[in-house]
Amino acid sequence: MAWFLRPKENRAKGNKTRELPDGLWVKCDSCGEVIYKKQLEETLYTCPACDHHFRVSPTEYVEMLFDAGTFEETNQNVRSADPLEFEDTKPYVDRLEAAYKKQPSDALTTGKGQVEGHAISFACMNFKFIGGSMGAVVGEKFARAADVSLEENIPFVCVTASGGARMMESALSLMQMAKTSAKLAQLAEKGIPYVVILTDPTTGGVTASFAMLGDIHIAEPGALIGFAGPRVIEQTIRRKLPQGFQRSEFLMDHGFVDMIVHRKDLKAKLAHVLSMFAS
Repeated sequence: MAWFLRPKENRAKGNKTRELPDGLWVKCDSCGEVIYKKQLEETLYTCPACDHHFRVSPTEYVEMLFDAGTFEETNQNVRSADPLEFEDTKPYVDRLEAAYKKQPSDALTTGKGQVEGHAISFACMNFKFIGGSMGAVVGEKFARAADVSLEENIPFVCVTASGGARMMESALSLMQMAKTSAKLAQLAEKGIPYVVILTDPTTGGVTASFAMLGDIHIAEPGALIGFAGPRVIEQTIRRKLPQGFQRSEFLMDHGFVDMIVHRKDLKAKLAHVLSMFAS
């Protein structure tokens, strides 16, 4: 025990400390396995022990799904405002400023590119930006990405990961449910495919709008997908929910999801789906 209490400079010979650099290891939230970060990257951010799918950013999904050098990001300069001058524990403008320093594309990244030669318009949510919450910018960027599909007659693919509507924008956020749904109705009228990739978590107003309006719904294994959280539902209906309620596997068994696809197979499966629509 005394060894651990010694000053760091005396723990190694020659006053050279041998400390583990930060960020080299990651602990799996599901099984507790400690994973070397390089190995985690090689497995597309899935646990080699239990297959748990870690949450990843739009950057990683672009690298996973698109043919090299084909993706072009759009709508990079669209930014949230604060028309309601909202403030809770701190002003909304301060939250936005901090979030944009880390994630400049807001909670939705949009663009277009090719997946095994198939041209698509693309939208991907970012849970690290205020919980992937849907504000006016998310609705606007989604609508613009849908417009690309309409103008170029190419499929629209969306990766979802969200805590729901952004409360700091109140009714303005809820209006995005109607806005995005209306755009998808235009796609349906023209017969343009809309494919949704549901990841952990997909909840709230996003689930109640564009996340569940796809022609095909692909889910990652074990993803939480639902409207209200399980605890809220249990307290409301005063009943114990089934094991795995609101997880990908449960939703597939009950017809809400078309297929569950491991991340390593996601690009090939998406390309197959797109080829079926093209034929």
